[in-house]
Amino acid sequence: MMIAPLLPDWPAEILAPLPVALPLVACATMLAVAHYLPPRLFDIVSTLTALICAALSALIAHRAGDGTVDYWFGGWTPRNGMALGIGFSIDAASGWIAAFIAFLYACTFVFAWGFFGRTHGHFHILMMLFLAAMTGFCFTRDLFNLFVWFEVMSVAAFALTAYHLEESSITGALNFTVINSLAGFLMLGGIGLLYARTETLDFAGIAAGVAKAGRDPVVLGGFCLVAAALMIKGATVPFQFWLADAHAVAPSPVSVIFSGAMVSLGILGLAKLTAAVFLGSEQIRGAVPTLLVSLGAVSAVLGGWMALLQRHLKRLLAFSTISHAGIMLIGIGTLSAGGTGGLLVYVVGHGLVKGGLFMLAGILLATRASIDEIALRGLGRGIGPAGIAMASAGLLLAGLPVGVLDQGARLLHGAMEHEHPLALTATVVGGALTGAAVLRAAGRIFLGLGEDPGDEAGAPSEEEREKADRPLWLMLAPCCAMLALDVALPSEWVRDVVQSAVPAFSRNTLAGPLTDGSSLPAWTSVGGAVALAGYALFRHRLPRPVTRPLSATQSQPARLLEAWHSGLIGDYVAWLAVGLAVIAGCLALA
Repeated sequence: MMIAPLLPDWPAEILAPLPVALPLVACATMLAVAHYLPPRLFDIVSTLTALICAALSALIAHRAGDGTVDYWFGGWTPRNGMALGIGFSIDAASGWIAAFIAFLYACTFVFAWGFFGRTHGHFHILMMLFLAAMTGFCFTRDLFNLFVWFEVMSVAAFALTAYHLEESSITGALNFTVINSLAGFLMLGGIGLLYARTETLDFAGIAAGVAKAGRDPVVLGGFCLVAAALMIKGATVPFQFWLADAHAVAPSPVSVIFSGAMVSLGILGLAKLTAAVFLGSEQIRGAVPTLLVSLGAVSAVLGGWMALLQRHLKRLLAFSTISHAGIMLIGIGTLSAGGTGGLLVYVVGHGLVKGGLFMLAGILLATRASIDEIALRGLGRGIGPAGIAMASAGLLLAGLPVGVLDQGARLLHGAMEHEHPLALTATVVGGALTGAAVLRAAGRIFLGLGEDPGDEAGAPSEEEREKADRPLWLMLAPCCAMLALDVALPSEWVRDVVQSAVPAFSRNTLAGPLTDGSSLPAWTSVGGAVALAGYALFRHRLPRPVTRPLSATQSQPARLLEAWHSGLIGDYVAWLAVGLAVIAGCLALA
């Protein structure tokens, strides 16, 4: 670690609160002096703060090694094994994830340089608050404080979604606010049930209480509510409906954070609580594989299919996030060290690739004044580097066997291939569908492929604008840096980190080796993506007897899926109730 010699005498415990405190200090300072500072200073301060937080989190993760760095606020250390105060317990996995998130923020601030120049730093203030909440969510060891950071994340996200204060952004933010507020109520109810049974909010204390409780309906109710809340944040089926509405209307820099980090944190929180807190209950341990693997597999396929149906680029990428969130959920359901290790690597790889793709969507919106794939046909020819980046990201998303995303996928495949072959097939299908959607868009926009849209060019896709006077190289640089990092991180180093980090992250409740799966699923997914994208772009040249049966079999399911994503809050709440019933039913049958 190059930064280790800079702080040779500082105990890791002293460093623990700094990645949360620094963004809050920056946030408060900028808010106090916002009207007196030049706009560019907000960009500089925010970028530097995020980079410092990334370095601090990486240093903490390095010093945690195969254990944890524990910090108790106010010196309220445990007495006789009972936690009296609030603390952070930072294992290597949590530290590295926090470092990745802060790095993602730094790239986003560079991408958004000058984007919000006339708003007195309000965007940067909200983003700093968002960063602090995400880092606190990664570090905390207290269930109620997990809820607090969950709510701070939500409040910042609501405001950022509606930042443009246009009709569409307010509508998307309203759906986001209602559904995620219900998630907050569910989590609070679950925390109340768990506290009533275990009389503590510390993860270790709750885990001990859960192990003693046996088949206790109060514990099961607490898990049901907390798991549902985190799956809502993670946008997995059937809790996913809010996500596309929010991502489609949020400013592009905000969408980078939403898909690159926020959704994954919901899955990561569920992984940590499942392994570190709830696996002491035999009933929960028995229900988790069936529940999470099944919902994850459905999410992977449904999200990928919906992505393939979209022409609005940000909605397309949002549905692909749902698909990949399902793949991550399967990793939890394997209840193995390999599945959890694959999940941790996949979170980083997916965040780098998906963040880069949302930046590319923002570049098209800023330079070509459209986000509609059909209307953009052939208009990307003047920005060839963006086209190369988009095609590369599409292949990585599909499963191209190179880079961090592929390492995570291989570990997940290794954990699935013997116990969950159908789930493995679902991950291949999901990767092929999402990769095909991105490759099709790249071919149409940057190469002018596909049928001439004619009147379809004016079909409904709400007119959107983003600030167009930013240099192309400034917007493209962080995107390319993220994609390059995904490919260039040394695989041996990543594997060593994960090997030592998984036991501390899961509190030694998960067993099994970290085994790489075969490369066959990856190549199958890539081949399927290329074939599907090619069919979509060249089907107008194929004989009608070939295309007509395929169109007929796709149309009815496609209309059904579109109808389910109605945009109506009442429908989404109804699906939320269905999801709760599914979780409760699985727990009851275990």
